[in-house]
Amino acid sequence: MATACPPLSLPSTSLLRKTTRAGPARQPLPSVRCSAVGGFILTGGVSEAVAEAAVAGTAEEPLLVSAIKGKKVERPPVWLMRQAGRYMKSYQNLCEKYPLFRERSENVDLVVEISLQPWKVFKPDGVILFSDILTPLPGMNIPFDIVKGKGPVIYDPLRTAAAVNEVREFVPEEWVPYVGQALNLLRGEVKNEAAVLGFVGAPFTLASYCVEGGSSKNFSKIKRMAFAEPAILHNLLQKFTTSMASYIKYQADNGAQAVQIFDSWATELSPVDFEEFSLPYLKQIVDSVKETHPDLPLILYASGSGGLLERLPLTGVDVVSLDWTVDMAEGRKRLGSNIAVQGNVDPGVLFGSKEFITKRIYDTVQKAGSEGHVLNLGHGIKVGTPEENVAHFFEVAKGIRY
Repeated sequence: MATACPPLSLPSTSLLRKTTRAGPARQPLPSVRCSAVGGFILTGGVSEAVAEAAVAGTAEEPLLVSAIKGKKVERPPVWLMRQAGRYMKSYQNLCEKYPLFRERSENVDLVVEISLQPWKVFKPDGVILFSDILTPLPGMNIPFDIVKGKGPVIYDPLRTAAAVNEVREFVPEEWVPYVGQALNLLRGEVKNEAAVLGFVGAPFTLASYCVEGGSSKNFSKIKRMAFAEPAILHNLLQKFTTSMASYIKYQADNGAQAVQIFDSWATELSPVDFEEFSLPYLKQIVDSVKETHPDLPLILYASGSGGLLERLPLTGVDVVSLDWTVDMAEGRKRLGSNIAVQGNVDPGVLFGSKEFITKRIYDTVQKAGSEGHVLNLGHGIKVGTPEENVAHFFEVAKGIRY
């Protein structure tokens, strides 16, 4: 069972002492050490923390992978969902030159460049592939696009048995070779200083987009299919299940050291419907991947999952990523001690003061305990988040010591 340190009271950052090391004095960074007697020691400096973080991974295994496996680590690994994206000025500049999302996400050089933008600035412990969960759709005979200001658009929504029958199994090697190439290049660039992360969409979430025709507020169309014509939906879910299992394996074979499964819309289901339309397909994916890639860490993220929390470990994943609406300590208790957790700072916190950001990081890490925790947000970074606050988040996180 992960052990948590007791509550801490944070001094002003200006009162934190510096450690004495060889070399010039550094500005202090509030870092936290959880001592053997259960207290926190605040030490360290920004430059020191960043320098140590740069070599956090070993020649054999990145820090993030070690933490997920339950190995003893000196601090929680940290990365942020949507860390490569619209809040970064460098990404905004690139978007002016390449305005179409799919133009950016389906070009090897651009995928690598965008994926590495946060790595070069913040040195996170995870470098996630810049892509989209809908990227496999054309390879399944489902045309789509991502329209600025509107989001995903499925041109021919799947609402009949005949339409679902036209969906074919996804073969990653044929349809998204740029994904494999990009992952290999990222591994070469990052080495084991950070884990290269891949990701896929979960079957129910992919089906939701394809049946609704895009994003939805009430999910009436897919629920109509689920409750009036469940055989059609199960057929579609099975096709996505087989295809996403193959896609995860393809990503792992090309360099991904962990893969996150996004089931963004599964929490629109009641618990009993989750057990029919999401859980068995997630478990099938995990079982299939573990047969061929038993050591590949799998992370499951479902936003708004508080009502389903106890069911998520039944999928067999290695990590459950919590959103910010679940208290981290309570989430730990509900999930049990045999699974790692990720999260779960509210993305809105990054609009607060640096002291406020620091306090929330410490609170989350304290509640998560010193084993099996990957520090992250409870959702993706929001557009307009100040880059300097993201930098502060990483600096504080890297200064933490258990």
